[in-house]
Amino acid sequence: MSEQTKVLVVDDDEVVRLSYQRSLQAARYNVEAVLSGEDALQALEQKRFDVVLLDLRMPGMDGMSVLQAIKRAWPKSEVVVITGYPTVESAKEAVRLGAYDYLAKPVGPAEVINAACGAITQKKWALRKDLSSPDAGVGATNYWMNMQRRWLGPASPDAGPDATIDPYGESSRLGS
Repeated sequence: MSEQTKVLVVDDDEVVRLSYQRSLQAARYNVEAVLSGEDALQALEQKRFDVVLLDLRMPGMDGMSVLQAIKRAWPKSEVVVITGYPTVESAKEAVRLGAYDYLAKPVGPAEVINAACGAITQKKWALRKDLSSPDAGVGATNYWMNMQRRWLGPASPDAGPDATIDPYGESSRLGS
């Protein structure tokens, strides 16, 4: 991966923030931590984060309001809600608002890393789907065609629609 994954930890409890931050940094994530919803939105305005680990109960702006604001302004950031006060209702609401996952505290280092990793995988698949969809436009199509040519070489000009591109630059028919 050419760019390190950026994670924002949002929790009013300093011990929790530092624990998540240390765990994720040990797993080679680029991590910043803030203690309020307002600080989280300011941080997101300054830089793009791939994943946000978000507490629900904080002074000031609560986690659900922050989740809504994030998904509205930065829809490609994946959000993992982590709360010490889990309920079925808040889990449903978080997922309805676009959270990738919902975890109940206490959450150990492995669970934090797994949640961030899963959110990144989800983001990559969502981006891949966006780029390969018919609505992605000519720009995305040209991007993927250029990437194929760059890595695999061009298909033969006389290749049919069912031709594949092999690493040696020769086209071949599927099933041959």
